[in-house]
Amino acid sequence: MIKLPGLIDPHVHLREPGATHKEDFDSGTSAALAGGFTMVLAMPNTKPPIFDSTTLELALDAAKQKARCDYGQYIGAGPENVEIAASLAGKVAGLKMYLDSTFGELRLDDMSLWMPHFEKFPQSAPMVMHSESRTMAAAILFASIYNRPIHIAHISLKEEILLIKAAKEKGIKVTCEVCPHHLFLSKDDIPAISSGHPGRGEVRPRLAAKEDVDSLWENLDVIDCFATDHAPHTIEEKDGENPPPGFPGLETALPLLLTAVDLGRLTLDDLIEKMYVNPRKIFNLPEQPETWVEVDEDASYEVKASEQFTRCNWTPFEGWKVKGKIRKVVLRGQPAFEDGKILAGPGAGKNIR
Repeated sequence: MIKLPGLIDPHVHLREPGATHKEDFDSGTSAALAGGFTMVLAMPNTKPPIFDSTTLELALDAAKQKARCDYGQYIGAGPENVEIAASLAGKVAGLKMYLDSTFGELRLDDMSLWMPHFEKFPQSAPMVMHSESRTMAAAILFASIYNRPIHIAHISLKEEILLIKAAKEKGIKVTCEVCPHHLFLSKDDIPAISSGHPGRGEVRPRLAAKEDVDSLWENLDVIDCFATDHAPHTIEEKDGENPPPGFPGLETALPLLLTAVDLGRLTLDDLIEKMYVNPRKIFNLPEQPETWVEVDEDASYEVKASEQFTRCNWTPFEGWKVKGKIRKVVLRGQPAFEDGKILAGPGAGKNIR
């Protein structure tokens, strides 16, 4: 049995408000605890999106009643909310900027809309970029111009990791995260994931080439965090005519990474650094006293969606053999998860801000 600190996922979609049929703060934080996460940071592209004090309170009220592990809520950057987002910096996990396509109040159509957010959002508060390839390069330029830290979400490409490496070497204040699905899957795996339903392979950023996956592994030292980008959609939605992109990930991340540790692809220290030490530092997160995760590192088993707590009822890793089973999670001295059962009640989680 090994003992890990309570893990932190800085990138989850809990679908509340607006799409609670696929997840909410109750089911999502249950999935988090089952996956060894005792703190999650929730993204703002909900319905309605979280972009002002009214929508922020909507999400935080739901979380206060339902969350079983600790949580923070991001606010989204939009063309009209520069002042209000900056004023709420102390209450939110950070500012999320969607520099590629998104919708509605969070749509930033050109770079002139980025500038006031870089100018006004407090330097000490986290700024997270959804950016891919060239927009990521542009975000790094902004970090350099404004001399402020930024965090790049879900990098997936060789060109991205090499550019971040070069930026770090120049002293630009940039950190980044990688999702397990971009480490363990490539576009060659889509037929196996899909099993006749192409929508199951849809995720953003898309699954990349084998060369890109290899480059992420070769540059593990450049990667600051592992984050799931847990993005649950129901199996009916994924198999429908207009399948939404996204994979669930909270319950598979740690087993996949522990299996990689067993295979010698990374060390346990790497895992703790990227799932606890660095997220705490980058996102300025409080300590959770008397909080830990107990893992049976020798237990082998098959991943099965039917045994998971997420509402979406599927996983791209169905049937994968993994090594390392989470036996117990303790949150602030109280058992929160043990042998497949959630013990923390709704509302047991605290707002980290």
